[in-house]
Amino acid sequence: MTDHAIFHRPLGAAAPQGHDQAIFGMGCYWGVERLFWKQNGIWLTEVGFAGGMVQNPTYDQVKRGDTGHAEVVRVIYDSSLISYDHLLQLFWENHDPTQGNRQGNDIGSQYRSLITVFNDSQRAAAEASRIDYGNRLAVQGHGAITTEIVGAAPFWPAHEAHQQYLHKNPDGYCGLKGTGVEASMPNPDPI
Repeated sequence: MTDHAIFHRPLGAAAPQGHDQAIFGMGCYWGVERLFWKQNGIWLTEVGFAGGMVQNPTYDQVKRGDTGHAEVVRVIYDSSLISYDHLLQLFWENHDPTQGNRQGNDIGSQYRSLITVFNDSQRAAAEASRIDYGNRLAVQGHGAITTEIVGAAPFWPAHEAHQQYLHKNPDGYCGLKGTGVEASMPNPDPI
């Protein structure tokens, strides 16, 4: 098993005691992974695919749009250091959740906005934040949010070359771009 290039922990590791996991799709996963690995309280990040119909899809299959998967980042975090609400704030503020099956120049359902939730608490927080951020966007003249919120489904890791891509290729492509509208954070981080 390959280790994370920054955290030096095995990719695919289960969340240790006292940690939780989240999965976010915000377009091309390279920049999304970097956004999350830079946060205090993150234990592991891993790029891959979720929300589709094919088991263990390849990058080429997903890129063609053949599988129904979205490019996503799996985040394992220490909830005593960073809250799920803070992760949601990062999610909303760092991409445009109104674009449907695209993010900027990246077009296709594999680039759609997606939140995978693992329990009722995450679902409630994600749904409440979607309503709140949708209202904030509307006030600023943006369209409706197209983000999908789905229950836990299989996460399929991407090939090793895609893991921590922007750490290995600092000048690589990053399409992250938010709307400029701030999201609220109802429960600040514990520290």
